[in-house]
Amino acid sequence: MRIVFMGTPDFAVPSLKALVEAGHEVCGVFTQPDKPKNRGMKLQQPPVKEYALSAGLPVFQPAKLRDGEALETLRALKPELIAVAAYGKILPADILELPSRGCVNVHSSLLPKYRGAAPINWAILNGDDKTGVTIMYMAEGMDTGDILAQAVTPIDINENAAQLFERLAFLGAELLVKTVEQISNGTVHAVPQDDSLSCHAPMLSKELSPMDWSRTVRQLHDQVRGLYPWPAAVAVLDGIRCKVLCTVLLDETTDQAPGTILQADKKGLRIACGGGGVLELSLLQPDGKKAMAASAFLMGHPMKTGTVLTD
Repeated sequence: MRIVFMGTPDFAVPSLKALVEAGHEVCGVFTQPDKPKNRGMKLQQPPVKEYALSAGLPVFQPAKLRDGEALETLRALKPELIAVAAYGKILPADILELPSRGCVNVHSSLLPKYRGAAPINWAILNGDDKTGVTIMYMAEGMDTGDILAQAVTPIDINENAAQLFERLAFLGAELLVKTVEQISNGTVHAVPQDDSLSCHAPMLSKELSPMDWSRTVRQLHDQVRGLYPWPAAVAVLDGIRCKVLCTVLLDETTDQAPGTILQADKKGLRIACGGGGVLELSLLQPDGKKAMAASAFLMGHPMKTGTVLTD
């Protein structure tokens, strides 16, 4: 099938690669413009562009989709189908209506649950034990189109958002190829979403970062996993602001007040939480420093047991 692919970050690369390897004619790749990054502010190509160029695919990076130029480019490419995965731009109606086989999207949740920008993170933040990917026809609403296929996968209790992101990228790629084949041979079955079951997965912000020790152990553990690697959960330890990058759930209880340091030595850093639970902080990143084991942090910043942490 003649396909235009639209995508930008690492998540989208497996889907594009899978379409190419399945023998489809990818006649164009749309991705976000190069952006300055890091201290040198050097322009950096999106991961999708890097792969597309390596595969000899034509790349287009329009700053806008509503000025008519992108539409004219697409008309010249004459795609039968537009496949989208984490493109980062909303497709206007005239583009959605262009390809004869429609536009499909790879979404990293089990729609209608978690419509929006950060479905992977919110599934972990909310303590879900499963998630998945959805292939859907695109409509003008936010992730509201008819569902074509879904694949379900469990979320491990210690899996962070970056790890789940990678797994879902490959799961989505596999499902996309199967669905495109069904579209091609006319066997695909579209199912409307039940809007009453929908919920939103908004963009992440640093306002989600501060750790509140009155929350339960599981809630704090999920916060650390769900906000990794950005914006990351944050704790103030003896006056030092640290990103908390990894925690360990413990089968222990305590009658100490939430935020009380129960252990702070070479064996680890353990803190009392709401509901009598105990959480071990295993990997920290103090502001301006590299990530380090909690035991290494404590060597330079010893803390006394019995101290109660405050914001």
